[in-house]
Amino acid sequence: MSAHTGGGRRPYRNDRRAEAAAGTRAAILDAALRLFVAHGYAKVTIGDIARKAGTAVPTVYASTGGKSAILNILVNRGVDDPVVERTLEAVRTATDASAAVATMAHGVRLDNERHLDIVQVMITAAAVEEQVEEHLRHVSAAYRQALGVLAERLAELGALRPGLSTERATDMLWFLFGLPSWRLFVAEHGWSWDETEQWLAEQAVAALVAEPRDG
Repeated sequence: MSAHTGGGRRPYRNDRRAEAAAGTRAAILDAALRLFVAHGYAKVTIGDIARKAGTAVPTVYASTGGKSAILNILVNRGVDDPVVERTLEAVRTATDASAAVATMAHGVRLDNERHLDIVQVMITAAAVEEQVEEHLRHVSAAYRQALGVLAERLAELGALRPGLSTERATDMLWFLFGLPSWRLFVAEHGWSWDETEQWLAEQAVAALVAEPRDG
């Protein structure tokens, strides 16, 4: 009877254990991000993260791994954000060039707004850790490839300026919508996210979209 009862309770205990483990992992990641932002990736130790999260050093390693692993998890939150695919799908089906640009501007704004802290951490971490530098290159390449979807859509709509290739248009979109621009305007110069999004979208339309033909 007791064995059967214990067996019946086991899934409940397992659920509670899983919830506790997930809570601990979330606390570790949150603590790590706050410390990385406040002090810089290089200066933070696993011991610092454990103390901030209210747990033990072995628990940090067991739950998330070392510093590089923690950073990778944080970075992948941005890469895997659902807003990315939603934005790309909307751009692929846009029927108006200016609307396509505005859609991309808003989508990348949301992604950068949600993950600006971790991008800044990655940039500082890349200076001291080769693995992070490689990951940053991968993230940047994927970001640039996503911006290329807009260039291709503008070309499909016959809306690119004459003589402008999709490759050159993608370069221009990276300059306008890439990681450095949002950091420059928002983090360094205090522009609001709304102001930055609107201005960058206007510049992209002016630079890439052909003037409408008369008649």
